[in-house]
Amino acid sequence: MDTKKKFSQYSKSNQAFYIFNAVFWIIVMFLILYPLYLVIIASVSDPDAIVAGKVIWHPVDFSFIGYQSILKYSEMLHSYANSIFYTVVSVTISIVVTLAAAYTLSRPKFIGKGLINLFFVFTMFFNGGLIPTFLVMKDIGLYNTPMIMILMGCVSVWNLMVARTYIQTNIPHELYEAAMLDGTTHFQYFFKIVLPLSKTIIAVLAVYYGVSKWNDYFTGLVYIKDRSLLPLQTVLREILATLQVDKSGDYMQTMSDNAADMAEAMRIANVAKYCIIVVATGPVVILYGFMQKYFEKGVMIGSLKG
Repeated sequence: MDTKKKFSQYSKSNQAFYIFNAVFWIIVMFLILYPLYLVIIASVSDPDAIVAGKVIWHPVDFSFIGYQSILKYSEMLHSYANSIFYTVVSVTISIVVTLAAAYTLSRPKFIGKGLINLFFVFTMFFNGGLIPTFLVMKDIGLYNTPMIMILMGCVSVWNLMVARTYIQTNIPHELYEAAMLDGTTHFQYFFKIVLPLSKTIIAVLAVYYGVSKWNDYFTGLVYIKDRSLLPLQTVLREILATLQVDKSGDYMQTMSDNAADMAEAMRIANVAKYCIIVVATGPVVILYGFMQKYFEKGVMIGSLKG
């Protein structure tokens, strides 16, 4: 009642604006959420219903055949475990290195700060290219090792600048001066004061780095030869590219001599690709759910010009 009374106090033009704004964002939300909803309902629908275009608003002929085929695929489960390990370790290292560098660059009396900032920003626009990078990674012994998945792209310059701005604008310099008067070293100040006061930006960095590393298929595609080390997204790319399944549910890039087997393979593939997307995006959605309350505040504060 109060809301209706308050709305009636606005002028006609303002009322029209608020109504248009609400309708517009409802449409935008629908356009964003419906594809996600469609993937979910398609993953538990009958493959024939998907091909016939019957799956629009609800599951048709409820079935777990796609998920059953995924669970039988041992390489899929192993790559899933690989991605979890790569993401957790890489995000931990990324946050520590990013915050340490951000703290250093936030010090007003740090000699050479401007030049180092220039070097960091330069790498945002220019790099050596794929082939020189590949040769360097191979020469230093990272090719075809788990460490290439962990260290490649470990630090984002954009995230570093956001973290630096956050520290500059949210941790008073007077706090640093008071700590120095008490004989605190830079390491003590960083670990005992800066980190506890940076929980918001840590959550933001965890989401940024976590999503980036979890979705990284290119590093595994180029730098990993051993299939036991492949991350989930690289295996997922292969599956979605081939769209072939054998009768036991294992995904393989093979051609069958039996036309019936091929037809069944493609039939299961139609639903399995949706199941794979659901399984692959699950951890990212869960991560964002835990970090969401910190995310907006951290992004807004960290994006202020420092």
